Amino acid sequence: MAITLTRLANDFRLLASGPTTGLDEIRLPAVQPGSSIMPGKVNPVIAEMLNMACYQVMGNHHTVALAAAAGQLELNVMMPILAHNLFQTMDILIHAINAFATKCVVGVTANREKAEGWLAQSVVLVTALSPVIGYLKAAEVSKEAMARSVSIRQVVLAKGYLTPEHLDKILDLRAMTEGGIR
Repeated sequence: MAITLTRLANDFRLLASGPTTGLDEIRLPAVQPGSSIMPGKVNPVIAEMLNMACYQVMGNHHTVALAAAAGQLELNVMMPILAHNLFQTMDILIHAINAFATKCVVGVTANREKAEGWLAQSVVLVTALSPVIGYLKAAEVSKEAMARSVSIRQVVLAKGYLTPEHLDKILDLRAMTEGGIR
């Protein structure tokens, strides 16, 4: 659980990085005055707290594993440290997860403009065009979009491969997230 929570906290930190040079796809609630070196920046302190709690839990797990291995036959004199670390682990995780959920997850908002901008620039969208305009043209569109740092949409329209209406139907991003064959 601690390893998964660490990855989750790192995802939050990465997606909230910015505001100008990071991904900035999500906005975390401000829970402290700001960054000591960058006024106005919201630091991901609750996600960082979750990381630290999980690192302590991982250390506790290591101690529990070593203590369990220290037993001989039916006797293990290491039970006190084993029990202490198990109870401490439960206490840490209960409080850290609760704080993360209430002080971070509940207040997360999407930076819709940034996410839509990243998506518009994504050349992966060309995959949806391949069955319609053909693989070679789709590859050409992808290469040109990357070379010029423009959207797939701009290149397709400039080349006249599809009408804006037909392109809107093919590149319906919401529909792409719903699964199934369209």
